[in-house]
Amino acid sequence: MSDDSPVEYVWIDTPDALAALVDTLAAVEVYGLDTEFHRERTYHARLALLQLSWPDGIAIVDPLAVDVTPLARVLAGPGLCLMHAASQDLEILLRVCGTLPSRLFDTQVAAGFVGYSSVGLGGLVQGELGVKLPKADRLTDWLVRPLAAEAVTYAASDVAYLHELHDGIVAKLAERGRLQWAEDECEMHRVRPTSGQEPDRAWWKIKEARSLRGRAAAVAQVLAAWRERRAADLDRPVRFLLADLPLVSMAQRPPESPDDLRRVRGLEDGKRKGDAGQELLTVVAEGRSLDLTAVHLPPVEGVDRSRRATASLVSAWAAQRARDLEIDPAILATRSDIETLLMGEGGRLATGWRHDAVGEPIRALAAGEASLAVDGQGRLVLETRSGTPLVD
Repeated sequence: MSDDSPVEYVWIDTPDALAALVDTLAAVEVYGLDTEFHRERTYHARLALLQLSWPDGIAIVDPLAVDVTPLARVLAGPGLCLMHAASQDLEILLRVCGTLPSRLFDTQVAAGFVGYSSVGLGGLVQGELGVKLPKADRLTDWLVRPLAAEAVTYAASDVAYLHELHDGIVAKLAERGRLQWAEDECEMHRVRPTSGQEPDRAWWKIKEARSLRGRAAAVAQVLAAWRERRAADLDRPVRFLLADLPLVSMAQRPPESPDDLRRVRGLEDGKRKGDAGQELLTVVAEGRSLDLTAVHLPPVEGVDRSRRATASLVSAWAAQRARDLEIDPAILATRSDIETLLMGEGGRLATGWRHDAVGEPIRALAAGEASLAVDGQGRLVLETRSGTPLVD
């Protein structure tokens, strides 16, 4: 089924029109929000469009024509903000408006509690409302003006159904006794840090660097932190400052002279010479002299060898439990969550609804108070442990 009726909206590109919109939104209890942005050639996402909805209408705000900071009044107000897969939008809102929504209902997160798994907006609208949204054109340049009519219609459709989705999902959550679970999860996503990569831990993102230790790790940490800060200051992608390959090469064999820089694999010629080359040598020297106690090593991945079989078995049971509860497995318990609990470090499974749903059973299993059995139909069953081994 598709929705053939056009999505009606107002285009906002003047301060007066935005002020009127802010007055309207500040007076409603619930509003929808979405953004379009680009970050291919910048460090910070560049806001290209901001879509807003309320029970009586839809507005498209052009941030290239009008300062959107007055929307902070709406975000900081008491209204409930409806978004779908909000993490990147929240990062943008915090940067351009200086604040986050005071209350958030993320329809993707909430849908995970009623049987959906990381569902996109189009799939959720079709599944819940029977409406097929217009397809996105991934090649659309949202910074171009004027935008094509079909592009704006697509953007408007991203907020057109958020209110209906919210009402329907809330009803299902309430029926299943999970509304508080979803609200708590949305709040966790709302307050989760959105400020980007912490510079001193930026080297953890580089696969080839994560195994480095000692002096090589120190150089990698300092180089990656310098790259992260410079990229943010210049608003350029980190790869424009220094690619991963030469960064790891310099960490493993720290250059001390311009001649050494010439032998760094993957380093562009323009970065080997002059001021650019000297800056790299200075940063590497800082890494070579860094106190090794100041190196932030990445966390050890996984449990120790003696618990790997347990972690795998528990993960299989948790996945089955998620299916039984009709909850997105990534929301209920990830492999990392399980390993954290098994290592005695608490984490998400140690408190709240997750503790009741899976955390306590896993603790009992790990403590030898319970056991897992196969019920004869291929299903894992958590049972009270008999204490009688079948084989020695």
